[in-house]
Amino acid sequence: MRLPAPAGPLVVVMGVSGCGKSTVGSALADRLRTLFRDADDLHPASNVDKMSRGIPLTDEDRSPWLAAVGEELARHRSTGLVIACSALKTVYRGILRSHAPEVFFLHLDASKQLLAERMVTRSEHFMPLSLLESQLRALEPLSADESGIKVNADLRVGRIVTLAERAVRAMHV
Repeated sequence: MRLPAPAGPLVVVMGVSGCGKSTVGSALADRLRTLFRDADDLHPASNVDKMSRGIPLTDEDRSPWLAAVGEELARHRSTGLVIACSALKTVYRGILRSHAPEVFFLHLDASKQLLAERMVTRSEHFMPLSLLESQLRALEPLSADESGIKVNADLRVGRIVTLAERAVRAMHV
């Protein structure tokens, strides 16, 4: 009798804009030897346009995007996936968990000052500094029933990845 292949880890690197989700997510995916995706690539053009103009997204705007992110996680259940996704609210993470209940959340936490410094220096991203405040207001901490850890985004990327890898591997033993 042949046993099914073990499921790969499903990790959402979460937090507000500028916390380092893409940088950490890419490095973590390399360490876990799995695929990395940026959930920003799954936003409909209308969402990107709104954010580019400094208009915060509503829950209604986010709903189809979150469903697409959840579907992406579910599609990679057998191979694993690390995806960078803000996942700011518990209800948003609930949508992701409805598609992939085993998802692990890596919450990158940073001071408002560090986030602002990072956002001002990057030119390749559509998210303006003017939306940082609304993201910080929307951010809800991980709840007791959500699998994950919070890590200080001030740490070196390698240290964050090591902490995350240990936690993810402990969950997938």
